[in-house]
Amino acid sequence: MNKLFASIKKQPIWIFVLACFVFFSFASPYFFDTGNFTNILVQASTIGLIALGMTFVMINGNIDLSVGATLALAASLAVGLQPELGITGAVLVGLLSGILIGALNGIIAWKTGVDAFIVTLGAMIGVRGLVFIYTGEESFYAQDLAYSDFGASEVFFIPVMAFIFIFMTVVSHLLLKYTIHGRNVFAVGGNRAAAKEAGIRVGPHMLFNFIFVGFMAALSGILLSTEMGASTPNLGRDYELWTITAVVLGGTRLTGGYGSIIGTLGGVLAIAILRNGMNLLQVPSFYVLIILGSILIIVLFIDKRFSEQQGQGVGA
Repeated sequence: MNKLFASIKKQPIWIFVLACFVFFSFASPYFFDTGNFTNILVQASTIGLIALGMTFVMINGNIDLSVGATLALAASLAVGLQPELGITGAVLVGLLSGILIGALNGIIAWKTGVDAFIVTLGAMIGVRGLVFIYTGEESFYAQDLAYSDFGASEVFFIPVMAFIFIFMTVVSHLLLKYTIHGRNVFAVGGNRAAAKEAGIRVGPHMLFNFIFVGFMAALSGILLSTEMGASTPNLGRDYELWTITAVVLGGTRLTGGYGSIIGTLGGVLAIAILRNGMNLLQVPSFYVLIILGSILIIVLFIDKRFSEQQGQGVGA
């Protein structure tokens, strides 16, 4: 029981998830339905995949604002190049674009020392511009039905998008918690100078995390385009904000050094359940933004107070 309370204290987002679950179960007769739960998982998958990679970057003490634009570019390439390269070739190019953008962000932040916020802000603007140039401000539609059929397919009776999200959540959790790289993520985020003195290669380490989130953003975009059977130049707009919100709600600190994949999963599900439940109740979507914004401010306030108390405790 003590372990349960300790876990809840570390990741209070799950209390909010449970509260939303109970509230909407009573508020809507359609919420407590297997099909609706499946919809929630599918809706959570797009932002959720990016949030997994963002967790590594933010625990590391960095941030990536270019994920929404990266998502759009990968989706546009994966759909637009199919006539020339086929589905497999186009998808591989789309995934490679995410890896390259992540690598570029990581190398610039590492070699120049410029804050990752500024680097990825520039990448967000630049990559979005590339998307508009490549697409000619037009939407692309998949000509091969096999592409859109993939987005509608299932694995073990679970929609493929949800299955991939669950699988990558498990992989990310194991990587963060049980590997040397995972331990180094916390060490670098907690105290970068001390990490260097301990022999951790901070630059290459940061680079890997940016490549990982770039790959996850590209994967998310391609999966979203299979579900839609198309891509649009505006795809992924504001996804960086939703992603960062989910990660912060999950307990990851903006200053780095603290967070978890389990917490991030809670943050992603909290947003998905709230949006789904409000939609079932026919509440205008902007109310969801107001509620989430208020919750985020409260979470950041509590986190700041907690950090201050920890600092005072160390000082004492």
